[in-house]
Amino acid sequence: MGHGNSGFSEAGLRRLRDVLTRHVESGRIPGLVALVGRGDETYVEAIGTMRHDGGTPMRRDTIFRMASTSKPVAMAAAMVLLDECRLRLDDLVDPWLPELADRQVLKRIDGPLDETVPARRPITVRDLLTSTFGLGMDMTALGTPIMGAIFEQGLTPNLPEPMPEPDEWMRRLGALPLMHQPGERWQYQISHDVLSVLVARVTGQSFETFLRERIFDPLGMKDTAFHVPADKIDRLPTLYAPDPQTGEFHVWDEAKGGRWSQPPAFQGGGGGLVSTADDYHAYFRMLLNGGMHGSDRILSRPAVELMTTNRLTPEQQAARHAMAVNNVHVSFGQGQHGGWGFGMAVRTYRGDYAPVGQFGWDGGSGTSTYADPGNQLTGILLTQVGASAPDSIRLMHDFWTTLYQAIDD
Repeated sequence: MGHGNSGFSEAGLRRLRDVLTRHVESGRIPGLVALVGRGDETYVEAIGTMRHDGGTPMRRDTIFRMASTSKPVAMAAAMVLLDECRLRLDDLVDPWLPELADRQVLKRIDGPLDETVPARRPITVRDLLTSTFGLGMDMTALGTPIMGAIFEQGLTPNLPEPMPEPDEWMRRLGALPLMHQPGERWQYQISHDVLSVLVARVTGQSFETFLRERIFDPLGMKDTAFHVPADKIDRLPTLYAPDPQTGEFHVWDEAKGGRWSQPPAFQGGGGGLVSTADDYHAYFRMLLNGGMHGSDRILSRPAVELMTTNRLTPEQQAARHAMAVNNVHVSFGQGQHGGWGFGMAVRTYRGDYAPVGQFGWDGGSGTSTYADPGNQLTGILLTQVGASAPDSIRLMHDFWTTLYQAIDD
């Protein structure tokens, strides 16, 4: 890492490098790319190799599967439509997503799928943006009929079978009852993939095409997409899911011939993007700059403020916090930020070294991406080790703990 007058101490940056190197030398993290930025200063470390058994070194332009860190970036497509008044926060989604009209809601979360009551109201755009439309991944409901149906119908990414094309995916989703009344409870994941379909249907373009025209190209995010083309595939590392008991490396996805080597049937904003540290840095810097990239406006300042401040009611926030705290054995301590904006976590209390107001998210493939408006700080940490074992999550915790100590104003 270089050194400048950016508010990082040289000793702090050396210590950060030492902590990252220690994780790689442990043998549990084959390689990583870390980027930290403050003002106009950017520092990058590329440590280790693309495979766990050695070989090609990590580089600054290595392309990673972003998993759930796709959410904060993909959300920008919906915000463009809000800015242009092509969508409104409290528009009903029925005209574009008729599959979600006339919903039924489970009488109880663990009940049979046919024991339902009518939804009290239709689903709105706001419900999708805040992840409160009534269906989602709920780790507290594993084993229930509704969660079983969600998995069986292929409605979530990272299952052995990829998600079907959008119209078929929506048909399957529309055949299920909601778990909760619209607007009632924060739930993870599925709303982001519904938003992908909504954006495509409103614009008449594929989700990726709209993102590319309005977000990726203007920001210079040249390596961000829903798959890696053949001429870049050598920059994509093998993705591993370590054995939870032994730590042995199991291949989750190979680069050549793997899931991200060809365009997917479903371009999902919940977890489908691939990208680089510099591409994500450009996006989060834009958010810190109130929607501006140089002299170009990408999003309005109010849109950015909506995305990056807590949107949950106290009751919703309490339920989300309880889910994080009670599942710490599954999440290895991630997710305990308190609040949620549009597509990203927002810290509403000081639970670790990061301050209130920090926003961003983590990914199950070993990615962590946040910005901190108070310190004008961005941090991007990318690995190829999934969260089946705690190793990549512990690396994230150590990265942020050490980075915040390196701030020296």
